[in-house]
Amino acid sequence: MAALGYVIGGARGAGDKLLAAVAERLGAEGWPLAGVVQINTDRASSADCDMDLRVLGRSERIRISQQLGSGSRGCRLDPEGLQTAVGLVETTMSPPPRLLILNKFGKAEIEGSGFRALIGEALALDVPVLLGLKPLNLPGFEAFAQGLAEVLPGDLETVLDWCRTQAAAKI
Repeated sequence: MAALGYVIGGARGAGDKLLAAVAERLGAEGWPLAGVVQINTDRASSADCDMDLRVLGRSERIRISQQLGSGSRGCRLDPEGLQTAVGLVETTMSPPPRLLILNKFGKAEIEGSGFRALIGEALALDVPVLLGLKPLNLPGFEAFAQGLAEVLPGDLETVLDWCRTQAAAKI
């Protein structure tokens, strides 16, 4: 079975920037990649940002955030946007990529939807998976991973080394 690695986001957006940098570097090296990286765009009228997913290996950007209004406290995730992104990533899994990068293992995945099934499929295909994780979601992720995941430091070079090691182990 392939490796499952994760980074825990620190400051707001740091994990997203790290995963985007990993995708950029490995893509520039010619790696066939699948997955999504998150792009956060600040809005002048709100403390919240717009959240978009850039689908690796395709040209699409999918908006996954909803504008719920200033008084709302609910989850801003747009489930339809997330499912659209999942469907697009599924189209990039054949032939199997060298690495699957996912912006987040979040509430949707904990509850059994989102990218959860795709993570399992990638691992079954011996495709290493790298994903982001908020500390709040760590217990749910650990229940999913059952001790098979490896936490990685939030350092670009260390994460790149992990990716290269995992890809080399497949050969």
